Amino acid sequence: MSSRFTEQETETYYDSEDAIYRSFWDKDGSVHWGVFDDSTGDDFLKACANLNDLMVAKGGIDSSSKVLDLGCGNGTTAIWLSGDQDCHVTGVDLSGVRVQNAKDKMSGLDQPAQAKLAFEKASATELPFDEGTFSHLWSQATIYHVPDKESVLSEAYRVLESGGIMVFDDLTKPQPNISAAAKEFVYDRLLFDTPYSFESYQEALKKTGFEILEAHDLSSHLKNSYLRLAERTPKADKEHAEHYEWLSLAYQETAKAVGNQELGWGLFICQK
Repeated sequence: MSSRFTEQETETYYDSEDAIYRSFWDKDGSVHWGVFDDSTGDDFLKACANLNDLMVAKGGIDSSSKVLDLGCGNGTTAIWLSGDQDCHVTGVDLSGVRVQNAKDKMSGLDQPAQAKLAFEKASATELPFDEGTFSHLWSQATIYHVPDKESVLSEAYRVLESGGIMVFDDLTKPQPNISAAAKEFVYDRLLFDTPYSFESYQEALKKTGFEILEAHDLSSHLKNSYLRLAERTPKADKEHAEHYEWLSLAYQETAKAVGNQELGWGLFICQK
């Protein structure tokens, strides 16, 4: 099943919205959600860093790993991951603006660090890599944007080596019937739809050939992420005041949608 939105629409959306996201999600250009615990409190950026650490641990990523960051955005997480684990990371993203941002950021690093990084503009449904190229595939807040999710999972499986690990998060749709508010403020705003609930996503992974090692429903953390983002939305920006006001409302409505089980979030660790 494909969504009614196209990859071209998604590319245009993220090319145009990058500066907006940087203004209050993360000035370094990292755009994903967070996992909250006693160490983070309600600090959104700490929660985002916590998700990174959790995925590294769950995925078993170390200095021997060759990682594909699917939907690398501005390269912030890929660069952090490569430096933190001393591993090679290749980032791909549909947005040419964000890939260029990643390359610009990489150019400011020393040569040994640059040698462990690469960034390319590419579609997740047609990856420009040979079969078995990577030991790990890492992805955050990406696959829900791709209309043909079955092709994404198939390509992920193809480019992983035998025994390779895919560690990723994605949005889910707990029930097929959603309210008008959820359609407007979640699905239409983010240009996506998905056939997968938390349970059926795991079935799709198994059908592709993956073994599910772990699966975690993180929906409560998604709700908290959007409540914190609503608080972080600028209130005194005159130039974009109307847009920020709408975004703050949209984030509150997104949190409501999670509470109403119209939107979910899962973390999956699986093996080829």
